[in-house]
Amino acid sequence: MRILLVEDDIRLAETLAEALTDQRYVVDVAIDGETGWHQAQSLDYDLLVLDVMLPELDGISLCHRLRSHGYNLPILMLTACDTLDDEINGLDRGADDYVVKPVDLQKLFARIRALLRRGTASAAPILRWGDLHLNPSTCEVGYGQTPIHLTPKEYALLELLLRNGRRVLSRSVMIEHVWSLESPPEEHTVKVHIRGLRQKLKAAGASDDLIETVHSMGYRMNQLS
Repeated sequence: MRILLVEDDIRLAETLAEALTDQRYVVDVAIDGETGWHQAQSLDYDLLVLDVMLPELDGISLCHRLRSHGYNLPILMLTACDTLDDEINGLDRGADDYVVKPVDLQKLFARIRALLRRGTASAAPILRWGDLHLNPSTCEVGYGQTPIHLTPKEYALLELLLRNGRRVLSRSVMIEHVWSLESPPEEHTVKVHIRGLRQKLKAAGASDDLIETVHSMGYRMNQLS
């Protein structure tokens, strides 16, 4: 899952980005509203965390602009203004939820999980492929009764593959979804992570080719028998 965080307090932005990354999200940061607007147009985000008080373009105006241009991604607003009028104004302009600063991280994580579940209501809460299962709410992965401990990048790649099933994903697409804009790797890095992921799946009892390589194209989940 990819999140765009728009926050002009650099220290807070770094703290939130690090905390969200630890929760297995890919996080891009923008420090003003106009930059946030341009980044939202350039990549497909699953959720936007948006400060109200921003330079260039304030958060409520950015939220309204996104909605008026047809963007339906969930938007969670952050604000230091703990008043009912501010909350109503943000919600009326298209925000889905509101968190007041100082931010309680556990509350923020819970609100984000709820918004992401709402945005993918048609999808099963637990992703399954045969005996393989991944729970996005708890970040737990297993094969049958065997838990599988993955690195954050292995987890993100597996979640991406499971959400796309038989659709072939190129390495460049995987990089776009799993790595932040600030630290995109070489495509060979994807191959290394997929190799490690396959080894852990095999150790848990999965077949060697549960993740299929499509020559010169990319990867996908293999057809279930």
